[in-house]
Amino acid sequence: MAVNFTEAVNAYKQVAGKAQIGSDTKNDPLGEDFASTLKGVATDTLSTMQHAENKTLLAAAGKADVTDVVTAMSEAEVTLQTVVAVRDKVVQAYQEILRMPI
Repeated sequence: MAVNFTEAVNAYKQVAGKAQIGSDTKNDPLGEDFASTLKGVATDTLSTMQHAENKTLLAAAGKADVTDVVTAMSEAEVTLQTVVAVRDKVVQAYQEILRMPI
């Protein structure tokens, strides 16, 4: 089953926007809570994907340099691979927690 990445990121952004996990940032060494960090990553990922899509559309119209298109697509690919790798690690950690004895 093929998943539209943009729809998945949008769905995640909606959920992350409603999450109020760890609203106290005083104890967080990075100054952000986990939900805010994930929301920021999702936003950055979405903007990278949209940038690559826009460059592709400009190239199809003959208004963009091929080098810019290839660079934007490469950035989008690396971003997607990173998001998938992090997602896999989160799922793996969750499954490990479920296997812990009570």
